[in-house]
Amino acid sequence: MNEIQLAAFLLLLMFAFLGSGALIGAALLGLGIVFIDLFTGRPVAPAMATAIWSNTSLWSLAALPLFVWMGEILLRTKLAGSVFTGLAPLVRHIPGGMLHANIGGCTAFSAVSGSSAATLMTVGRITVPELRKRGYPDNLICGTLAGAGTLGLMIPPSITFIVYGLVVEESIARLFMAGLIPGLMLAGMFFLYIYCWGLFSTQGDQLREAPAPWRERLQGLVHLLPVAGLILIVVVSIYTGFASPNEAAVIGLLGAFSLALVTKTLTWASFVESLEGAVRTTSMIFLLLAGAAVLNIAMGFSGLPRELANWVGTLNLSPTMLLLTLMAFFIVLGCFLDGMAMILLTIVVLEPLVRDAGIDMIWFGVFVVLVGEMALITPPVGFNLFLVQNLSGRDIGFLAKAAAPMFAIMALAAVLLIAFPQIALWLPGLMTSR
Repeated sequence: MNEIQLAAFLLLLMFAFLGSGALIGAALLGLGIVFIDLFTGRPVAPAMATAIWSNTSLWSLAALPLFVWMGEILLRTKLAGSVFTGLAPLVRHIPGGMLHANIGGCTAFSAVSGSSAATLMTVGRITVPELRKRGYPDNLICGTLAGAGTLGLMIPPSITFIVYGLVVEESIARLFMAGLIPGLMLAGMFFLYIYCWGLFSTQGDQLREAPAPWRERLQGLVHLLPVAGLILIVVVSIYTGFASPNEAAVIGLLGAFSLALVTKTLTWASFVESLEGAVRTTSMIFLLLAGAAVLNIAMGFSGLPRELANWVGTLNLSPTMLLLTLMAFFIVLGCFLDGMAMILLTIVVLEPLVRDAGIDMIWFGVFVVLVGEMALITPPVGFNLFLVQNLSGRDIGFLAKAAAPMFAIMALAAVLLIAFPQIALWLPGLMTSR
């Protein structure tokens, strides 16, 4: 087989495994095993053992379960409600009104949970009934929640950045910094979209409320302080070099515990639930990592990534054209895979290609995570759409249409990232120069 036939066979095999209903991590593992057995002639068991152990026993991975547990604890305390309570008096009078609470809440919780699912469910449980009660249209309630819920992949501490950094052997701290400005830029674009709706639509104008008294606004800021403080402590400790990502994860977890104890909302039952949730999520991610590790070593044995890189090199694509082509490819693939699985599956093959094109792997990490966010709201397998369906009771077709403007905004953000790479590289550059 030449490299094109081999890549086509790999894709067909991948869809066969995924179509069987297997877990995505197990599907990646099975795909790697079959590939090693059929195309490399290497013994499968030793290759599997080496790949899985070397990729799941890394010290850098210690941050992952800690950040996940931090998010689970916050999910089960009244801090989620306090974010909405704090945002309401600050945003209800501006164009777009309380819909900004969807985006602001997701942005805030993205920075403390690192998980898109945890962010969306935490904020959505509070905002969906409240916004419906105030008469906001379902398409905007669901669309903004689905779109802003993806920010958990981008805004540090992002679990996806931890996984990506381990796979491509890049600094997790620099990836965190690289994702901060693009994540905030994307949140700002969501805010602007809702602001314009509130400013120029009749319904948006009718739903605007009277400004809250200054005393109520100050009380709102007080409600926001605990979460804002935790965000600043975690992010600033990494940026200043005071703490590594692992140490920052410990700081964040201790901060979440402290806040839960101070607010007296962490019972023994909720503590056990948070631990169980963290174990489930971490186990799912480690299975994905194990599957990707086996597939990675299979690709290395076969030489397929290098052959594909050489073949693409013969096409003489400019870096910009290559990135736009990859963006289109990721959008199509995102219709069938969630963001993290898509990244783990493709980065094995794409890393040599991207490096040969002279593209910075820190920047590419931000780009691929942004496109991975888009995969969370693309049907038929848009994970965030299923979560919003669970919260709203709406069908997937309605939710896909509702999320379409947010998808377009993400696509625009990706184009801006390609046109102005310093959006992602400026902060990591400051870290390097320190």
